[in-house]
Amino acid sequence: MVLAATAVLGSALAILSAIDFETRRLPDFLTLPLMAMGLAAALALDREGPDWAVLGWRILSAGSGYLMLWGVAKAYLALKGRPGLGLGDAKLMAAGGAWLGVEGLPTVLLVASFAALLLVAGAVLRGQKITAKTSLPFGPFLALGIWLVWLYGPIA
Repeated sequence: MVLAATAVLGSALAILSAIDFETRRLPDFLTLPLMAMGLAAALALDREGPDWAVLGWRILSAGSGYLMLWGVAKAYLALKGRPGLGLGDAKLMAAGGAWLGVEGLPTVLLVASFAALLLVAGAVLRGQKITAKTSLPFGPFLALGIWLVWLYGPIA
């Protein structure tokens, strides 16, 4: 069962990453079912049988993930007067909360931010001009963070 859940999660994250790189969008028709599958996986993978408290915690975790990036998006818009983070990213973070629990989300955000910074640093070193208006999809980096936390767990 864990292998099947891992395959579903990995496939969905890869597809979402490819779409975000290409279109700068994370479609609801993929992020929302991924969140629902994370909630189902929380119940299905519980060794002692379905624990409704676990499901409740994962629902709260999904909400926390969404609100975390929703707040960042709203703050950026208020400060800069233009969007800097899409709500598809917030929905992907909600899916991460459903799969990992809120305890995994800080590590997801840390991995995603560090990976994005490494990519930008590499672009600068290659001579690419990077400005405050340079667009970079964040979904693939969130997907990387979710994937690594799923496989290895959060940083303690």
